[in-house]
Amino acid sequence: MKKNILVVDDSALMRRVICDIINTDSIFQANDVCRDGLEAYEKLKTTKYDAVVLDVNMPRMDGLELLEKLQQEHINATVIMVSTTTTEDAEVTMLAMERGAVDFVAKPYNIIEAKGEDFKQKLLSVLQAVLKSGNAQKSFTAPAKPVAKTVITKSVSASKSAVAAGKKLVALACSTGGPKALQSVIPYLPKNMDAPMVLVQHMPKGFTKSMAERLNEISEISVKEAEEGDILKKGWVYIAPGGKHMEVVKAGGSEHKIHLNDEPAIGGLKPCANITYESLRTTDFDKIVCVVLTGMGADGTKGILSLKEQKPLHVIAQNAETCVVYGMPKSIAESGVVDEVVPLTEVAPTIIKNVGVH
Repeated sequence: MKKNILVVDDSALMRRVICDIINTDSIFQANDVCRDGLEAYEKLKTTKYDAVVLDVNMPRMDGLELLEKLQQEHINATVIMVSTTTTEDAEVTMLAMERGAVDFVAKPYNIIEAKGEDFKQKLLSVLQAVLKSGNAQKSFTAPAKPVAKTVITKSVSASKSAVAAGKKLVALACSTGGPKALQSVIPYLPKNMDAPMVLVQHMPKGFTKSMAERLNEISEISVKEAEEGDILKKGWVYIAPGGKHMEVVKAGGSEHKIHLNDEPAIGGLKPCANITYESLRTTDFDKIVCVVLTGMGADGTKGILSLKEQKPLHVIAQNAETCVVYGMPKSIAESGVVDEVVPLTEVAPTIIKNVGVH
């Protein structure tokens, strides 16, 4: 039985191209299309689809408005956004994750690129990974607003003395399903976390800046897209910019700073988490907490194994049940170096349990 996909886009040509791409895969069929969110809303009220490929900008009802409507009326759908990398579209895409979209694929600027192999592979790989897991439906509900942040801060304050002293760092990696998952982690970290965090999320250029800005808005902790030379500070999260690899290097004295490099993509990934983890081998941190969240593939495993040869680590992996795609956490779990496997809602408290507050 083929998986039934609904395609929603205001461009007839783009609808056709996306349907053609989906129909090249023997496990999918895309026969139904809609020109805008209003048409899609009417269809989704009566018809169940395995996934919806949804454009951002459309007349009458755009992608964001459709997601809000579906949430209000408790209509479940596995939604993958297709959006351009313009600043405006990237910002809307981040909001779409809060409204229930599972992930997104960057939309080409012209039809020639849309018919290219790169877009085809990205769209099919996200659809395959998301639908294979079967967990996407569960992630439709938006994460609760971070009202529990102060509770977390209080609960970890008590165990302050139980956390070993020394210079600590949190290094987190995620991919497919990550932008949504991070909204259930970063807003729950207290601003007085006793460590900086470096974060690698596989994303194109443009989206990482919007994601950092949105997370910063809804979090106690400070979040920014990493820039060359940023000095790492406790209570800050530094997100690797799309299109660059991020390393952490010593900056003189006891400080560490961000170094961005423009080396080729590794296995199609830029940023690549392995590069970030491997760069930590020569740092002065006494303890590094490595966190691996939802994502396809195995990025992070090689880097963490390499880092473990040089540094004391505590490795946290997201559990299979709460991952949109159980790929990266599965890979690190199977390597035998994971210390704790936790559901998504327990990731933030587990990080704080290990690094403490100051």
